[in-house]
Amino acid sequence: MEKFLTGRRRQAEREGDKGIKESLPKAKTRKYDEAYVALGFTVTTVGDEERPVCLLCLKILAADSMKPNKLSRHLKTLHPNHANKPLEFFRRKRVEYCKQSSNFLTATSVNKRALLASYKVAYQISLCKKPHTIAEELILPAALDMVSVMLDDASAAKIKTIPLSNDTIARRINDIADDLNEQLVDELKDKRFALQFDEAIDSNKDCLFIAYVRFVMANSLCEDLLFCKYVRDRATAEELFKMLDCFLIENGLKWENCMGVCSDGAQTMAGMRKGLRTLIKKVSPNAEWTHCILHREALASRHLSSELNEVMTDIIGVVNLIKTRPLKTRVFSAICQEMGAEHQAVLFHSEARWLSRGKVLSRVFELREEIRMFLEQEQKYDVATKFSDVNFLMKLAYLSDIFGKLNELNLQLQGKNQHLPQATDKINSFTRKLAMWGRRLDEGSTVSFENLQEFVDTTDFDATSVIPCFKQHISSLIVKYPKYFPENSSQYDWVRDPFNAPAPTGFSLAEEEQFIEITSDSMLRLSFTSQTLSEFWLSVEKQYPLLGQRAVQILLPFATSYLCEIGFSAVAALKSKYRSRLHIEKELRVAVSCFKPCFEKLCIEKRAHCSH
Repeated sequence: MEKFLTGRRRQAEREGDKGIKESLPKAKTRKYDEAYVALGFTVTTVGDEERPVCLLCLKILAADSMKPNKLSRHLKTLHPNHANKPLEFFRRKRVEYCKQSSNFLTATSVNKRALLASYKVAYQISLCKKPHTIAEELILPAALDMVSVMLDDASAAKIKTIPLSNDTIARRINDIADDLNEQLVDELKDKRFALQFDEAIDSNKDCLFIAYVRFVMANSLCEDLLFCKYVRDRATAEELFKMLDCFLIENGLKWENCMGVCSDGAQTMAGMRKGLRTLIKKVSPNAEWTHCILHREALASRHLSSELNEVMTDIIGVVNLIKTRPLKTRVFSAICQEMGAEHQAVLFHSEARWLSRGKVLSRVFELREEIRMFLEQEQKYDVATKFSDVNFLMKLAYLSDIFGKLNELNLQLQGKNQHLPQATDKINSFTRKLAMWGRRLDEGSTVSFENLQEFVDTTDFDATSVIPCFKQHISSLIVKYPKYFPENSSQYDWVRDPFNAPAPTGFSLAEEEQFIEITSDSMLRLSFTSQTLSEFWLSVEKQYPLLGQRAVQILLPFATSYLCEIGFSAVAALKSKYRSRLHIEKELRVAVSCFKPCFEKLCIEKRAHCSH
C-alpha cells in the first residue's frame, strides 16, 4: 500500500494534478532514536530528511531504512564481526565520526579561503609585473615567518595550504584576465567608443599590435586595454585591420559605435589610400582619425639650424666617448666625485625617446667643467677646446633651456584622459610663449632662458653675438608648430566653458536652442565647476541630447597614443624566457585594466570545475 501511494504521489507531481497531490496522505518518516547507536548507526541530514549512517562503513542508507530490523540486518550481514560489540564501542565510533566530520568541514572552509588568497596574490604579482616564482620563493616563506611570529604556528600551517606554485599563479592570472576581458566586452556592447593603436618591435624582434579603448561608463570616460596581439607576418595595414576587425566581431562589438581612432603618422597607420585609418573609415564613416599630438610635437621640435646642430653633434660624441668605454666612465666618475658634483655620470642620447635631448643637454651643461677637465687629461680630443669656448657654452646653455621647455610641454601632453580641447590649449599656450621669447631676444634679453642667463651673469660675457642664432631657432619653431598643429583652439571654446563662450556658427537651430537653455541653467553652471568636462557633458547629454552628443564626440576620441607607449613599456618589463606570448598578453590586461577582478565568482567557477 505504501509503494502504491508513493507511485501515485510521483505521478501527481509529473502531471501537475494539484487535486490528486493534495488528496494523497503524506508519507510517514521515522525519527532517529538514541537506541540505534547500539546497532552501529548515527544520523545525518540530507536535504530535509534524516538518514541513518553506519559507524563502521560510513554508508548512508535511505530514509525508510530508519527501522531497527533493517539496521540490525545491515550490521549482521555486512559487519558480522562487530555484531556483538558493547555499546561503549559504538559510542567511541560515533565520537570519532563527529570529529572526522568537523575536520572535513574545517578543511573545506580553509580550502575556500586558500583559493581566494591564491587569486589575490596572483593579482598583486601581475600588477607589480613580477616573476611567477616570487610567490613560492619569497611571498609564501615571508608570510609564514610573519604569521608564526605575530600569531602562532597553527595559523602558519593554514598559510601553507595556499597554492602558490609557478604554474598555479600563471593559471590564476589567465582566469583573472579572462574575467576582466569579459567585463570590458560587456561594458562596450552597444556603447560609443574610441580607439588608439600602435605597432612596434620589441627587444626579441617580435612585432606587437596594441589597441586601447575609451568608452562611457558610469557617467565618466574610462580607458582600458582592448587587446595586445603578436603579428605573425608582415605588419601591413590590411593585416592589422584584420586583427582589429576579428576581435570586434568575435566579441559582438560594432564598428558603427566607433567615434574616433588615434595613431602615429606612420604610412601603415595614416596612409590616405591604403592606411589603417582608411580601412577603418570604410566600415565606420563616423570615426575621425587623430594624429598623435605627442608624435607631432616631437616632429615639430626636431629641426635645428646648422650652428646648433653642430653643437648637438659634438655633445653626443662626448657622451658616447664617456659612456661606451668602461675605463673612461670610471675616470670621469672619479673626477666628478673629486669636484663635488651632484651627479657622477652623463646620460645616453636616444633619438626615439621624447625627453632624451633635454635630459642629455641639461646634464652635460651641469657637468661642463668636469667634462672639460676630463677631456684635457686625455690630451687627444679636439672637442676639449670647445668646452672652453664661450660661444659654444652659450649655445649649449640655450639648447638645454629650450629643450627643457619642450620636455615640459611633452610631459603636460602625456598621461591618461587627455582629450583634444585640453591638448590644443597646451599647444596654443606654448606657441604664444615662443612668440614672447622671440620678442625678448629681439630686445637682447635672455632672461627667459635660465641656464643661459645664469651663464651670462656669472661669466660677464655678452650674448649679443649668439642671439641671432637663438632667434632663428625660435622663428623656425613658430613656423613649424602651426604646420603640425593646424587645429583652431577656439573651435573647442564652447566645450571648455559653455557659459562664457559664444555658440559656434555651425550649430543647427535645435542645437543653438539647447545651447541657450544650457547657458541659462543656473544649476548646471554650479555643477560645471565641480565636475570634469567629460562628467559635465555626459550629465548634460541626458537632458539635452543633441548638444551633449556633439560635445561627447569631441571629448571621446584620444588625443595621443600615450597608452600604447605605456603598454609597450609594460610588455618589456613582463617579457622573460619564463613567460609565453599568451601569458604576456594576459598579464598586460591584468596589469593595466581599469576593472577589478570578481574574485568570489572566480573561486566559485574554479571549485565547480574541480568538482566536475
